[in-house]
Formats: sequence, C-alpha cells, structure tokens
Amino acid sequence: MSDACARVIGAGLAGCEAAWQLAQRGVHVRLSEMKPQKMSPAHHALGFAELVCSNSLRSDLLTNAVGLLKEEMRQCGSLIMRVADQARVPAGGALAVDREAFSGAITKALREHPLVETVSEEVCEIPDAPVIIATGPLTSEPLADAISRLPGLDTLHFFDAAAPIVMADSIDMEKVFRQSRYDRGSDYLNCPMNEAEYNAFVDALLEADTAEVHGFEENMVFEGCMPVESMARRGRMVLAFGPMKPVGLRDPRTGREPFAVVQLRQDDAGASMYNLVGFQTRLRFPEQRRVFGLIPGLENAVYARYGVMHRNTFLQSPEFLNAQFEMISGPGVYFAGQMTGVEGYVESAASGLVAGISLAEKLLGREQTVFPGITALGAMGRYVSTPNSSFQPMNCTFGLIDPLPVDAQHKRIRKKADRYQKIAERSLEWIRAWREKTDAPMTGDAQ
Repeated sequence: MSDACARVIGAGLAGCEAAWQLAQRGVHVRLSEMKPQKMSPAHHALGFAELVCSNSLRSDLLTNAVGLLKEEMRQCGSLIMRVADQARVPAGGALAVDREAFSGAITKALREHPLVETVSEEVCEIPDAPVIIATGPLTSEPLADAISRLPGLDTLHFFDAAAPIVMADSIDMEKVFRQSRYDRGSDYLNCPMNEAEYNAFVDALLEADTAEVHGFEENMVFEGCMPVESMARRGRMVLAFGPMKPVGLRDPRTGREPFAVVQLRQDDAGASMYNLVGFQTRLRFPEQRRVFGLIPGLENAVYARYGVMHRNTFLQSPEFLNAQFEMISGPGVYFAGQMTGVEGYVESAASGLVAGISLAEKLLGREQTVFPGITALGAMGRYVSTPNSSFQPMNCTFGLIDPLPVDAQHKRIRKKADRYQKIAERSLEWIRAWREKTDAPMTGDAQ
C-alpha cells in the first residue's frame, strides 16, 4: 500500500474507471460527484456511471473496432466492462445493459473500495495536481469557465440527443415481431411499415414542432446522434436507409422484408422497457406522442422517458493533451471522457482507464505505459493528441488503428473481416505482454 493520493472529478463512466484504475494500483482516491446536490440537464438518476442516451455499448465482435476496444479494456481490468458484462440484457451481437443494475453495481464497487472516498460536491475550480477531470460534456458552468481559461485551450461544443423509451406493456405485440437482423437471435422488437405508412410517418416528422435548444445549429450535431427529424430533412429515403432500414429482417406474417422498420431494444433486465433504436430527437413531448404514435405497435405507447437534446462541450485536445490524456502544460492534470473528444460510452470509459493507469504509474514512480497505435486504446489517445485543425468528436474505428504491414511476407488480406480479426489478435497479444510485464491488476475485484 502506498501513500499516493489523487483526485478524480466526476463519477461518469470515465471518472469511475479512472478512480478504479488508480485505487487498484494502491493510490488513495477522492472521487467528487456533484449529484445529487446539482443535476445536469440530461441526468436523472442519483448513482454513478449513469447511461443517458442509450443502454447499448455497441458491438461485441472483435471484427468491430469498439468490440476490440471493449476486449482490450477487459484485459486491462476494467470495472466498467466487468459490470457491463454482469448487467447484460439481450441485444443480438451488441452489448446492452440494464441501466439501473449497471449504475448500481459501479456505485457500490467504488463506495466500498477501501482506497476510494466518494464525496458529493460541486467542484468549481481546477484542483491542484494530481487530478483527473472527467466531468463530461455537461460540465457545470463554473468549472467549464475555469477550464476555458487554461493556457492554450479553446473549448468547443456540439449537440447531442437521446432516444425515447417506452413501456413494454404498452406496445401492441400483435403488430410487431421479434427478430434480430439476419436471424442472429430474436432480441429486438420490430415495428414494420409499408410504403404508405412510412411516407405518412416522414410527412408527420417533417411537420412536427421541435423544442428550442439554445444555440442549436444543424451542422453542430454529431453524426452518431443525429436527431431523427434532422435525418428526415436530408431526404425522404434517408431514414429507410438509416435507422429504419429493413435489411436482414423478415416479417413472419408476410414472409417478406418490410418497406421500413423501427427497432426496439430491451432497456432493462426485466424487459419492462424498450428504447427506440436510432430515434434521438428534439421533438416536443406532445409531438413525440403524436408522431411516434404513427409507428405500428406504438399507437398507445406509454413513455418512460421522452427523447431530449442537450449541448455538449468538448476540448480542442490536440496540442493540449498528450496520448495519455495528460495536460501538456500542466503535468499531473489529466482529462478523461467525452470532453476530450472521444465519442461514445465505451470510448469515454477507455479514456478514463488510460488516464487512471498513467497517473497511477506517475505517482508510484513506475515506467509510463504508452499504448501503441496497434491497439484501440493507443489509437484513440493518438487521435485526441495529434494536431488537427478540424478536430471533431470521434468514435473508435479501425481507421484510427495502425494497419497490418504490407510487404512480401505480409500481403494485404482482402476480406475485411479477416483483416480486422488479425488486427485484433495483434492488439490483444500486445496487451497480454504488457499485462505480464507490469503485473497490473487484471481482475475487477477490489484489492
């Protein structure tokens, strides 16, 4: 046990993972979270690691970049991944979780860890190092102002949205069918539409009244969270080729592929709630009831939560942070989570993992780990730290990871899935070697 101490500000996914990585390596952690004293516009629950927009952590396949990132995190002893696997709900090839069980288990693990002190407080100024700031894209105004005054930093923002959630017992099960795409199980509920129903839905969506969001501009919306009404404005068939694409689905009552389909994904372990996949929106609440009531099966849907939109802030991280998410001009001050420009739950947690490991090694006088570009963890850190005049939030993709070498001995693998599998194997081999070299704690259990 060491006498090293550090602060972590913010108990979202990134802050929780960072605090866990520090504590697992013997560092005493003070974890500050402003809830329940103060709530952001998007948060409602009182526990740590609240999932706001969706309950999905996306693909679990190693041939998907985020699937590789999750496996790297598992191999690095991630608390977020251990709990996510335990709180899993059916979602085909994706990892989706029961929100309440997920948050509850993470909150419990951190509050019971002997080296973690959890404090309910709003932090309005940047604490002295060592500290990891993981307050997220909805950082409170006083702290956001303090961050914006840091030397060499421009803060930017974009807009994010969440999809609505409906109660399962309010869905007309006679109009929907259960199936995952390409017969990969039956974890999704599908609301099929014919061409006339689809066109009527699009017309209603285009005419619907939207809620005003201060400073909102269409070109400042992250593509991965584009409101459904904004997608509809891009062209009548955009939704049919986007979140409403019917490919890989067959309505058992007709034996045919529907013209369009709205998929519903289980949102809790008891299957009492379902969220509308890809239906982020800023429609006013009465309009959500009216327009989404045109979807077959949702005519009388009861909403557990309406879709909402909110402004997200992120840093101009290149030339401000290094690949370990440490402030270049302020050693010992780290940032983590979506505010660094990584996009998505998994990516946010992963940045907290890297920052936590790096700060722990610094405090304990150990050799600093630099995850290489052949790993998803390293590629993500490289993205946020590499000069980029048009820097924007980014999901983890194979395009960020070093490609396989191409020479006389290593000819390019033509099939994409095979190529990605080889990239994943190379990455996990490095992670295993690093784990053995550093003797890092790999389990999700507290020491």
